[in-house]
Amino acid sequence: MATKELRKTTLAEMKDKYIGKEGTTERDAYEYELKMEVLGKMIKTARKERNLTQEQLGKLVGVQKSQISKLESSANSATVDTILKVFKALKAEINFHVKMEDNFIKLA
Repeated sequence: MATKELRKTTLAEMKDKYIGKEGTTERDAYEYELKMEVLGKMIKTARKERNLTQEQLGKLVGVQKSQISKLESSANSATVDTILKVFKALKAEINFHVKMEDNFIKLA
């Protein structure tokens, strides 16, 4: 009986197989949703560390509690301006980095 060598599959390989290769529409959409989900969780964590309710944070930002709830569950419907206002109200720093060829552009 021949023994098969067990090979570990990487996360990148799994994504390629089940979602699509990097650069495909499906993969780009997946990566975007994942980043927005992480951003939402970061907002929620920062809010809780500041001992604020969604309603209190909404008042600081100038939006309704429901908008904060939507941000925390998935930030993909928020504008960059709103996200920056939320982090400013939380007294938290957020940085965006854009890489153009070999140069980084930083928006803080």
